[in-house]
Amino acid sequence: MLSEIKSFVQLDERLATAGQPTELQIADIAATGYDIVINLALHDQDYSLADEAGAVQAAGMTYIHIPVQWEHPTPADLERFCAAMDAHSEARVFVHCAANMRVSVFVALYRILRLGWERERAFADVARIWEPNATWAALIEKVLAS
Repeated sequence: MLSEIKSFVQLDERLATAGQPTELQIADIAATGYDIVINLALHDQDYSLADEAGAVQAAGMTYIHIPVQWEHPTPADLERFCAAMDAHSEARVFVHCAANMRVSVFVALYRILRLGWERERAFADVARIWEPNATWAALIEKVLAS
């Protein structure tokens, strides 16, 4: 069940976010009809799967890895994420990182920048997960000020 994935949030019928899924949960993601898995976490962490790309592809989905350093997220990272979301705007997309913190902020910014959402509406889903720390708050302000 997708609801068992750490910090899972079903945002709408085509977009879900979460923390790191297990290999068995990747099969559940595919069985639920997702086409794309976007991973914003790093591969070399304790929580990472040994071969997430292989597991996602074996389940019949497309894997996109955009590694975002927790302590150094950049506008360029966000732009790569937005480009991936734009390229798959008709697909069902499952986006994850370690704990759904990076993802929640990137999805909120995507919704503001690309979909025209109001800031308060976009960040309501972030508040379900966490209160961005100083590093992430600075990224948010930098991106929204430009």
